[in-house]
Amino acid sequence: MAEEDPLPPCDPQTQARWYQLEALERALAGNTLVFLETGAGKTLIAVLLLRRFANRIRSSPPPCFAVFLVPTVVLVSQQARVVRAHTDLTVAEFFGEMGVDFWNADKWRDMVDGAEVLVMTPQILLDNLRHSFFRLRDIPLLIFDECHHATGNSPYACIFKEFYHPQLNSRPSDPIPRIFGMTASLINSKDLARDKYSMKISELENLMNAKVYTVASESELLQYIPFATTRIIEYDDYIVKSELYSHTIRCLDKLEAKHLEILKGKLHGSYLENAEKRIKKLNAMFLYCISDLGVWLAAKAAEILQSNKESCVSFWGEKLDDEVEGFIRNYIGDVNNELSEIILKMTKRGLQRHIGEDFDADLQDGLLKSKVYFLIKSLLEYRHVQDLRCIVFVKRVITSIVLEALLSTINQMSGWSVRYMAGKNFGLQYQSRNTHVEIVDSFRSGKVHLIIATQILEEGLDVPSCNLIIRFDQAATVCSFIQSRGRARMQNSHYVLLIRRGDANALSKTEEFLESGQIMREESQRLESTFYQPLPNTLCNEEFYGVQSTGAIVTLNSSVQLIYFFCSKLPSDEYFNPLPRFNIDKALGTCTLHLPMSSPVQTIYAEGEISIIKRVVCLNACRELHAVGALTDYLLPESSVPCEDEPDIVVDKYKEEQPDYFPEQLMDNWLSFCHRGLYYCYKISLEGCSETTTPAEIVLAVKCDLGSDFISTTFKLWGVQDYLSFTIRYVGVIHLNQEQVIVARRFQTRILSLLISKDLSEDGNSIKSLLEMQVSSGAVYLLLPVVSGKIDWCSIKFSSSEMHEDTIMDSRHSHSCKDTGLLQTKGGPFCPCMLQNSIVSTPHNGMLYAVSGLLLDLNANSPMRESVLSYKTHFKESHGLDLKCEDQPLLRASKLVKVRNILHERNYKKEKESTNVFELPPELCIVVMAPVMKQFDIPALKVLEALTAKKCKEEFSQESLETLGDSFLKYITTQHLFSKYKHQHEGMLTKMKKNLISNAALCQLACSNNLVGYIRSETFNPETWIIPGVGNDSCGRSLRKLKSKRIADSVEALIGAYLSAAVIHHCCWKH
Repeated sequence: MAEEDPLPPCDPQTQARWYQLEALERALAGNTLVFLETGAGKTLIAVLLLRRFANRIRSSPPPCFAVFLVPTVVLVSQQARVVRAHTDLTVAEFFGEMGVDFWNADKWRDMVDGAEVLVMTPQILLDNLRHSFFRLRDIPLLIFDECHHATGNSPYACIFKEFYHPQLNSRPSDPIPRIFGMTASLINSKDLARDKYSMKISELENLMNAKVYTVASESELLQYIPFATTRIIEYDDYIVKSELYSHTIRCLDKLEAKHLEILKGKLHGSYLENAEKRIKKLNAMFLYCISDLGVWLAAKAAEILQSNKESCVSFWGEKLDDEVEGFIRNYIGDVNNELSEIILKMTKRGLQRHIGEDFDADLQDGLLKSKVYFLIKSLLEYRHVQDLRCIVFVKRVITSIVLEALLSTINQMSGWSVRYMAGKNFGLQYQSRNTHVEIVDSFRSGKVHLIIATQILEEGLDVPSCNLIIRFDQAATVCSFIQSRGRARMQNSHYVLLIRRGDANALSKTEEFLESGQIMREESQRLESTFYQPLPNTLCNEEFYGVQSTGAIVTLNSSVQLIYFFCSKLPSDEYFNPLPRFNIDKALGTCTLHLPMSSPVQTIYAEGEISIIKRVVCLNACRELHAVGALTDYLLPESSVPCEDEPDIVVDKYKEEQPDYFPEQLMDNWLSFCHRGLYYCYKISLEGCSETTTPAEIVLAVKCDLGSDFISTTFKLWGVQDYLSFTIRYVGVIHLNQEQVIVARRFQTRILSLLISKDLSEDGNSIKSLLEMQVSSGAVYLLLPVVSGKIDWCSIKFSSSEMHEDTIMDSRHSHSCKDTGLLQTKGGPFCPCMLQNSIVSTPHNGMLYAVSGLLLDLNANSPMRESVLSYKTHFKESHGLDLKCEDQPLLRASKLVKVRNILHERNYKKEKESTNVFELPPELCIVVMAPVMKQFDIPALKVLEALTAKKCKEEFSQESLETLGDSFLKYITTQHLFSKYKHQHEGMLTKMKKNLISNAALCQLACSNNLVGYIRSETFNPETWIIPGVGNDSCGRSLRKLKSKRIADSVEALIGAYLSAAVIHHCCWKH
C-alpha cells in the first residue's frame, strides 16, 4: 500500500522480510489478497510481483500492461513514484483531472502506448472496460490497493462482476489477469458480530477469486513495524446556559422560516423545491455547527460561505439556477450578519477578548463546545514534541474547514501551520488534486504540522514522521478505525480518540475495533483450506446492453451515470444546464425519463421494480440513443468522438510567410525557350494616359497559347489621377531564331533594369549570355517594342549592343535621318538623331538622364542660366573637366526619375519645368540605351478575380465572389450535415459546421493544396518585379506574409467564382 515504509534504493528483494517473500510466492502461484497491518510493507510485495511480471509484459504483443488500482487520487502519484523507484518499468499515471472522461479510443491508445504499468483510480479502468477501450486479456497483472473497497456496486466490485467473472465463466480459455489485493482490513462494514467476519471474508475471496494471505498474530510484526499507542480522552458534554446561545438557535429557526416564506411567493415548481431543499440543508449545517462545535465556528462557516465568490456549484456539486442561487446567497448573508452580531455581543461582555484567551468563558457563552475545547487541550499536550506531524480526522467537510480557521487563530498554537483536506465528493468547497499534493508534500517536509482531514487521508498517506493521530469524530467502520490508526507511523506515536464521557456504546465499539484485527487474522487462517467459489455470470442474470462490433456494454449499474454524462455533453450556457428529469409513479411502478430538448431522443418509458426502475429507464434510453447514433459504438456521446468529416484544424500557430507563385505559362528555361522557334504574341496597349505621357505599344511573346480569355481583354487600372484602360490582344505567332531571342532578351534586361533599379551593370557579353541560358527555370518571356504595328528590331538591336564598340556609323544611324553631322560623346561619335530620346549617363556625377532634344543655340562657351559663368568654366571649376568640343550643341536632358506606379495613392506636386531640365555637353555623356494558371472550366479572369484582394486596387476584387461563396458554403455544409446526422441536435450540428468551414479549416485546405501562392494581396510593385533574363529571375521561392483570414476569404471567393460560372456541380468538398 501507499503507506509502506520508505523503500531502499537497492534491489528491493534483498531487503524483503520473511513474510513478504512468503506472500510473493503465494502471489506468483495464484490470486492472492495480502492482509497485513499498515506499515508492514505490502507495496514492496506488489513491486516484487511487478518485477517478476516484467518479462511477460515486454514479450507479449501490444497492448499489454499491468494495472495498479488505488482508491484515491492522492495515491496515484505516490504509488507511481514507488514503482518507478524500484523497477525499470515505464509507468503512466491517470486521474480524473486529466480529462480522461472525454478521451476516445484513439486517445487512450496514444496515452498508453509504450507504458508497462498504469496507475489509476478504479473508476477509470471500469469505464475503459465498459467502453471497450481496454480488454482484460491485455492486462496480465491487476493490483488492487485497499481491496476492502470491493463491496456492493463499488468500482472495484463492478470490475469483477461485469468483466472478470463473465470472462472466467464463459471463456475459460481466454487469458485473465493475475489478481493481487492489498489491505489492512478485510472487513469494511459497521456490523462487527464475530460470526459475520467469516462470511465477509469469504465474500471478498469469492468476488476477487483469490485467497487471503496473513500472519498468525500481530506480535510477529512488532519487530518490524511500530504500533501507535491508543489513548481514549473522554470529554464532558457541557450544557450551555447562556441566553445568547439560546437566542442564536431561535434566530436561525426564524431566518429559515422567513426565507422559506419568501421563496413561496417568488418561485414555483422544481425551482421552489430545489431552493427549499438547499436552505433547509444549510440551516441544518449551521445548527450542527452551533450544537457540536460552537457559535464562533458556526459564524465562521457563514462567513466562509458568504465570502466565496464562486457559484453554488462549489457548495453542492451541481449547477443551480441563477435565481435560486440568489435566494440561497441572500439566506447565507442574513445568517452571517446575524451570527456576527451575536458574536459581537458575546465578546463585548468579555471586553473584546480573543477566541481562546479564556476557554471557560468561551464554553460558558457557547462560542466553543466542550468537544472542540478538548481537541485543543489534547493538541496543546504535544507542544513539547519536536517536528510534530498530526492528523485530526473529522466526518464533515465543514468541520475540517472551520477547525482549520479556529486552530490557526489560537495564540498557543501560533507556531504550527494548519491546513484542511477534503474530497470533492462532499461538494462544499472543492480542492484540486494539485492542492492535495501540495498539502501532503508540505506535511512530509514539515512546512505543515497539522492537517484537519476527512476520510480522504485515512488510506494511503505515507509520512513516516507522522507521530499523532486524533479522531475528532468516531470511526464509522472497523476499516476506518484501522486505516486512520495506521497513519501514525513513527515510533512512540499516539492514536487519540475523543469520546463523550458516559457513552458506553462508543467505548464498547472501540474495544471491538481494537480486537478486530486479530479476529480477522484468525478467521482468514481458518478459511485457508477452503476453496473460493467463482461468482456466477452476473451479466446473464442482469439486464445489460452491448455493442457487438466493439464489445462496449452498459449495465444497470452504469446506465444512470452514462445518461448524466450524455446530458453534460449537450449544448449549455450560463442560463441552462441540461439534466435528465425523472417522473416516478411508485403506485404503478413506472418511470418516465425526460431528456433535454436538444437530445434526439426526449422521452423514454419503463416499468418494473421501483428499487431499480430509474436504472432500467436509463438503460432503455442508452439503447435508443445508440440506435439513433447519439451514442457511438463505444457507447460515448457522439460529441466526444470527432466527426469523420471534420478536418484537422491547424494545431500549430499559422505561419504568415507563405510562397508566392508565378504563372506557369511564363516559366521556362532560357535555353529551351531560345530553341522553340515559334512564339505566341499578345499586344499590350494603354489608353487614357495624361497629355504629358505617350505610351508605346509592346508585344508580349510567350512559349504557349494563353487561352481564349486573352484573345482580346480590356480592363481598367484605377489610379489616383489617371484612369487607364489596359488592353491585351492576341496578334498571332512569330518565328524567332536563337540570335533574335538572345538580342531581345538582352534588350529587355538592359532597359527594364535601367528603368526599375537604375542598374547599369548588365552587359551584352555573349559568353555571359550563354551561361545565363543554363540557369534553372525562371521567368521567361519577351517584351518587344512596336512601331507602326511592327516589332522595332532596330531599337532592340541598338539598345542591346555595346555603345563603345567601333562599328560603322550606319549601324548607329536612324533609317530616316539625313543628317551626316556627328556629335562626339564619351562613348564615341553619334548622329544627333541617335541621341534624341536616348538615355545617357554622366560618369563625373554618376547620374542618369533622359535626352529630349538638342539645344542648337547653346554650346560650351554659352553662359549658364542665371549665371555669368560659361558651361566650360562651370564644369572646370565644379568637376575639374575640360570641354574640348566647344562648338557642339548641348543636350536638353532631365533626370531619370523613378518609375511611377499609377496604382499607388500619392499627392503629385507639379514642379517647375526648369528645375528638372539640364544642359549637358555631349562629350561628357555615355549613351546607355537609344497570371495565368492551369486551364479551368471557368474563365481564367474569373479565377483571377477570386484570387485578387481589394487592396490590389484593380478594376475587380474578390469581395463579391467571397460573399457568394461564403453563403453557399454555409448552406451546402448545413444541408450535408443535416442529411448525414439527422438525429443529432442543432447545437452539435452547428459545432460540426463551424469546424468544417472555419477560417482555420479553409486556410489549412488552401495550404495543403498549394493554393496560397496564387493569391494576389498587394498592389503591383515594380521594384519587386522579376525581370526575365536577369540572373536572379528564379521564381516560386520568394515568401510574403499573408493572413490566414485572407487565405480563407480566397477559398470562399473561388467557390463563388465557380457558382457565378454556373458550374455548381464542381464545388465538391475535398477532405
